[in-house]
Amino acid sequence: MTAGVPQSASNIIRFLLDGEQVSASGLPPTMTVLEYLREVAHRTGTKEGCAEGDCGACTVVLGELAPDGTRVGYRAVNSCIRLLPTIDGQDLVTVESLQARDGPLHPVQQAMVDHHGSQCGFCTPGFVMSLFALYLHNPSPAREQVLEALAGNLCRCTGYRPIIDAGMRMGGYPTPANWSREAAYSSARLAALRALRRTQSLKFPGFRAPRSCDELAAAFEADPGAVLLAGGTDIGLWVTQQLRELPSIIYIGEVAELKCIRSDAAGIMIGAAVPLTEGWGAIVAAYPQLAELAQRFGSPPVRNSGTLCGNIANGSPIGDAMPVLIALGAEIELRRGSHTRRLPLDQFYLGYQRKDLASAEFITAVVVPAPQAGRRVASYKVSKRFDQDISAVCAAFAVDQQGDRVSFARIAFGGLAAIPARARATEAALTGRPWNLDSIETAAAALTEDFRPLTDLRASSAYRLQAAGNLLRRFYFESGGVANAVRTAEVVASAR
Repeated sequence: MTAGVPQSASNIIRFLLDGEQVSASGLPPTMTVLEYLREVAHRTGTKEGCAEGDCGACTVVLGELAPDGTRVGYRAVNSCIRLLPTIDGQDLVTVESLQARDGPLHPVQQAMVDHHGSQCGFCTPGFVMSLFALYLHNPSPAREQVLEALAGNLCRCTGYRPIIDAGMRMGGYPTPANWSREAAYSSARLAALRALRRTQSLKFPGFRAPRSCDELAAAFEADPGAVLLAGGTDIGLWVTQQLRELPSIIYIGEVAELKCIRSDAAGIMIGAAVPLTEGWGAIVAAYPQLAELAQRFGSPPVRNSGTLCGNIANGSPIGDAMPVLIALGAEIELRRGSHTRRLPLDQFYLGYQRKDLASAEFITAVVVPAPQAGRRVASYKVSKRFDQDISAVCAAFAVDQQGDRVSFARIAFGGLAAIPARARATEAALTGRPWNLDSIETAAAALTEDFRPLTDLRASSAYRLQAAGNLLRRFYFESGGVANAVRTAEVVASAR
């Protein structure tokens, strides 16, 4: 670890740690931030619990300079699946960073002490860092905000109540000199991060980070066998869980064009490098009824690293973004070399882990249509846990009504097939019929024509089909089909 690496060092990873510029070179491109902290920097406060982004023991906070250079955005991420080269140019904050040198504990730490928030202590640094990220945005949060911030942290000792209490009380301590809300505007920190801005792309054996879409397209054409890396919430598991030897990595997170969200009358275009936090935020702003689905899409650290287009490209049959995007009629923008094309998302998936992608072709954006007046939209997720759990079934509905009849229906499911897919027979059974319970029952029966779900540890085939039908009924009742609160409650309960 050395300081003062020159701007021309295009093969050296550079970032801030405790306000000091540090560098890393000669390391494997698949080394995680957690491995670096523990094995190279010898910062053992950050723990490894699951090595897959599920438990939060490894949580750190990353700060990224805003495009206009006027502030730093700080967010909690899972260091166990975040590859070290992807934090180039950022501000890395660990649990050791919080206490001022020879000063008192940070308010988050002191609140954990005073409210007895630590038991065995293994998970404590991760909880502290999740609360610290919240503190930088809101030092005096409400209970629900604390719960949301901690959704990705597990305590094996079941000590959540005092940890929640600590989160709610951390704003009652004196404002720290080093890490207050003003840290995002610190002139010294801004200057240090500006000094890390590159004029050349980071590139070393096995890894490169293009800085433009043209450079990315050329790099992928030259090396079509490379792995395209965005947030790493899937690829990180290839390294930590599957122990795979990866081919060369092309990181898209430095391509400015892919980090943009653009909205107009036609809809919302979300770039391939936009984190899930912003991507879902833009969708929920247009479709507020999808707020719960967005909240349940992983934990805050996962949403802060992962990308919406990465979820689409992964194409998991249990990915929660695809059903609602398919139901909304989303399209993806694809590029190969200088050629681009648009493709409806429901035509992208050809079979399990098979997609309509040519060699060296990649997703540049997803386009979500603007809301249609009068269209009913909803998406529901069925899983064993509310927070951070894989769906047994994820359903999405978009329905128009003309008079008393259904004039348009797009219905999609995840978890019922080898790919996220439309329920075309169910749509046909509903379209043109009256918007009533009889039509809903006919449409629910048609689900057996659309899907033959598998049985696995999450649910049986029969349960999945029953849950899918119940979610359609729930959509009907919650859309005002029948003003019968008792029946609605029964259907919602059975769908869970």
